[in-house]
Amino acid sequence: MEPASLPDRRPLLQVRNLCINFPGENGAPLCALNGLNFSIAEQEFVCLLGPSGSGKSTLLRTIAGLLKPSSGEVIFAHGSDARPPCVGFVFQDANLMPWRTVKQNLLLPLEIEGMEAAKASQLVDEMIELIGLQGFENAWPRNLSGGMAQRVAIGRALVQDPDLLLLDEPFGALDALTRERMGAELLRIWQARRKTVLMVTHSISEALLLSDRVLVMSERPGSITEVVEVGLPRPRTDEMRYSAGFGALSHRLRDAIGG
Repeated sequence: MEPASLPDRRPLLQVRNLCINFPGENGAPLCALNGLNFSIAEQEFVCLLGPSGSGKSTLLRTIAGLLKPSSGEVIFAHGSDARPPCVGFVFQDANLMPWRTVKQNLLLPLEIEGMEAAKASQLVDEMIELIGLQGFENAWPRNLSGGMAQRVAIGRALVQDPDLLLLDEPFGALDALTRERMGAELLRIWQARRKTVLMVTHSISEALLLSDRVLVMSERPGSITEVVEVGLPRPRTDEMRYSAGFGALSHRLRDAIGG
């Protein structure tokens, strides 16, 4: 069993004084994020927890480069003009191409990258095994369950070997039982690949089971009001949900978000 604390690692991502404003009524700016400061270490799993409308998804889109900061900056340790950071993004909906099979969906980012076909096929075969979808390589998205489709979406993001994996409430559309199972699957996949992860969730239990730290955000304009070190040893198991330490952390997070 691994120790609860992370070894010293250099930050992969730093967010400094980040503010995001959108046009509001009568041209007045609407402040979505206000003065965010945090960093994420290499191989760290961090969850964002907070009320709806606090700007969690906006933050992920800004880190991914889909939105431009109004002020402040997002800094990647590995970023450069020659090699920009590779960021994988998984949304709440799987967003699979309905005209492509499971394997073809997983191949898509490698095809866009221009990878040689035999190497891309090998990497995708390895990913199919990792996400536990052997036998479904030629299945169409319409024939997959919600959990299986999200496994494909996670695999599609991971197959690029990203520096950072962003997960925006990836299990939010699933029923409670499937969501718990997918949390366990994500733990297994993360344990195998150890990617740096920033994940948005509304579930306290999910955040504690998955992450090394939880960043608690306020209502809009979103800011980080508390940082909670989870401190539970890895590998994590579902039985940890019923431990005294897990319960104490749950109460702390619920108090932090005003629940």
